[in-house]
Amino acid sequence: MGGKLGFRSMNTEIFAQKIAEQGWVILDQFIDRETVDRVNEDMAKAYETCREIQVKNGVGGNTDGSVHHVLIFKGGFLDLLSRSIPMELITSYFDGKFILNSFGGIINLPNKPTYACNAHRDIRFFVKDTPLMLTMLIMLDDFTLENGATYVLGGSHLTPEKPSDEYFAKNADRAVGKAGSVLVFNSSLWHAAGHNQTHVIRRALTLTFTKPFMKPQFDYCGALGVEYVKTLSEDVKQLVGLYSRVPTSLDEWYQPPENRMYRVGQD
Repeated sequence: MGGKLGFRSMNTEIFAQKIAEQGWVILDQFIDRETVDRVNEDMAKAYETCREIQVKNGVGGNTDGSVHHVLIFKGGFLDLLSRSIPMELITSYFDGKFILNSFGGIINLPNKPTYACNAHRDIRFFVKDTPLMLTMLIMLDDFTLENGATYVLGGSHLTPEKPSDEYFAKNADRAVGKAGSVLVFNSSLWHAAGHNQTHVIRRALTLTFTKPFMKPQFDYCGALGVEYVKTLSEDVKQLVGLYSRVPTSLDEWYQPPENRMYRVGQD
């Protein structure tokens, strides 16, 4: 099993070993309750906006409960990105700098499975030895067997083949944890949301991180506004891709190193 690491006992060596061998680890109650409560309030508002657009654009059929690219709503999401990302651990995984590839949420509705309940990987091609993507799932409610704690198939990030449904169901572990705990896993790991068999919603945030040269799913830097992003912390500037943008003119291209849109060291 991937196992749990308390935030006081975690270190890069243990983290790296568990991610390398089993593909996943839980940082137990890593995020404080105040932040969790604020994010839950903001996610309810974000979901109203996302759901309206999903239905309007004809993609509401299997997206009920999903909230994508919530960083554009700022608030608790931006606060979380500023203060609650285990930068040292993730930097050690990538052996260098990384950026945010996606930042979404999932509301696991009672007795209403979605596409996330099918076994899947978060990256669509298999690369065994190169750390290209890492997934971070933040538990905004207690994750229990009854409310659909995520299935994770330990070691499945090491082989290209998709496991059969029978093998996955028999051998996958369940990521059970208290609200504020964080499940971190190699994005090549086969996993799936569980069915929520309670009468209460179960919420989570899902963030993915990649090497800076990979194209993110959403232009967070552009959506937030470049000038606004420049006022944020260095960690957030790095995460939203301020230092790995693509120049759009020769004037943007021909700049001294400290002013370039794609900075040195973003490899």
